[in-house]
Amino acid sequence: MTVAQPTGDQLVEMLAALANPLRLRIMAKLAGGRDYVSHLAREIGISRPLLHMHLQRLETAGLIVGSLELSEDGKAMKYYQVAEFDVHLTASTLVEAAETLTRSDPVPGPAPKETPR
Repeated sequence: MTVAQPTGDQLVEMLAALANPLRLRIMAKLAGGRDYVSHLAREIGISRPLLHMHLQRLETAGLIVGSLELSEDGKAMKYYQVAEFDVHLTASTLVEAAETLTRSDPVPGPAPKETPR
């Protein structure tokens, strides 16, 4: 199955999401297989609320997908896994992406301050 190249707006969102070292570590962990929030938070060494914030940003960018499942004891568990994407950054793909941009700034105003690890 061939994955379409992202539009300029999508590429900006993806690169912005990956520009955070913590989110890059989350992606690296999930590249090894899907995981649930509590386990992933322990593995990375951050709180679940902070992890949720980063997971939401990655999911919005289309880099991961989440699914809610019930454990054997009936607890709801949110699992995340890496979404299927294939982005090759070359000068020509950047030109093509730039031609499809619909916004000059994907997020109006100053960038949100992120909590350092």
